[in-house]
Amino acid sequence: MRYHNITKDDMLNGDGLRVVLWVAGCSHGCPECQNPVTWDPNGGLPFTEKEKHELFDELEKPYIAGITFSGGDPLHEVNEVEITELAKEIRDRFPHKTIWLYTGYEWSALTGHEILNYIDVLVDGRYEKELRDTRLHWRGSANQHVIDVKESLRQGYIVSHI
Repeated sequence: MRYHNITKDDMLNGDGLRVVLWVAGCSHGCPECQNPVTWDPNGGLPFTEKEKHELFDELEKPYIAGITFSGGDPLHEVNEVEITELAKEIRDRFPHKTIWLYTGYEWSALTGHEILNYIDVLVDGRYEKELRDTRLHWRGSANQHVIDVKESLRQGYIVSHI
């Protein structure tokens, strides 16, 4: 897996202060994407144990609410296995921290994916410039959902986080 950035003390990509891992690799090609530089799965830098420890050091801080995976797309084929393993390890090591994940894939295409066992909030769907709405929290366009994953899995339908 490759990444572009690790953002610390982020307030824009989920509830509370967060650490954000911006991965490389996305095949959605959304027009007017905010991060087209992250589309190339060979871009950025290798994600190594050093970067993993950097994430964990941030998550150790009591004021950090959790981690957000973004990009690119954390569920792109070059990222999904490593992101799932990383989310599992974070869930085990930091059970009280929240895990958010942004993806261009829709909820309906993700049911049954292992990663849903480890994340708390999923922001799904491609960015649609025609549906852009700057009043929305944590999403760029009205077609996207901010999903309470655990409750949605329990209920069998999408339950909004907000």
